[in-house]
Amino acid sequence: MPWDPVQYLAFGSERSRPALDLLSRVPLEAPSRVVDLGCGAGNVTRLLGERWPAASILGVDASPEMLAAAARACAGASWRSADLARWEPEVPVDLIFSNAALHWADDHGRLLPRLLRFLAPGGCLAVQMPRNHDRPSHLAVFTVIDGNPDWSRQLGPRLRRNPVLGLEAYEALLAPMAKRVEAWETDYLHLLEGEDAVLAWILGSFLTPLLEALVTADREPFLRACRAALRAAYPPDARGRTPFRFRRLFLVAQK
Repeated sequence: MPWDPVQYLAFGSERSRPALDLLSRVPLEAPSRVVDLGCGAGNVTRLLGERWPAASILGVDASPEMLAAAARACAGASWRSADLARWEPEVPVDLIFSNAALHWADDHGRLLPRLLRFLAPGGCLAVQMPRNHDRPSHLAVFTVIDGNPDWSRQLGPRLRRNPVLGLEAYEALLAPMAKRVEAWETDYLHLLEGEDAVLAWILGSFLTPLLEALVTADREPFLRACRAALRAAYPPDARGRTPFRFRRLFLVAQK
């Protein structure tokens, strides 16, 4: 199943908040070369262009569907299809900005120092990653998979149970190569509207590669099981909204 920009942007406002929070902590006044690494549907690339209209902005993503949507959303940028873990710039850049993307890549101990080396002197690496994998949004799905041997066999290689390290680990990783490193976490409480809102949220991200890995006949039964588990984990409040607590990790390292 390809990535679906429409599904991803169903909660566009909520997904943009962490990007705006990260952007507010970038200490650069006028970077010349800016990269949106894992640009997705281009909603964050547009924010980068609005803040630095004179900059040359490159959006990088591995999904052709997302890149096509990004090109429509942000006409002033250029685009490149690439694996995030293997991409490298032709020349040093001033800012690598990555919002909700690098948790899909492995070996952060190698990847993040590699990205830092791509920066020009004084450049900045700014990263935000979801760190919700030990919360009900993910644990409920893991439980569904673990309880079905066939699903566990199909999805086991795709499961990313702990893809993000802790704050101290990232600070220790980046500090030897950076003038300064900021690392923090934020819990967002989203009040989601609509039926099965948490399922709709993870359909645009976490569930996409899992559904792709399942044989077609298993997808609907799997979704029904996930729907039931998430309904139990996230009951609506008295006003019919679904309170959804979501934790994100932030890093800003300046070279």
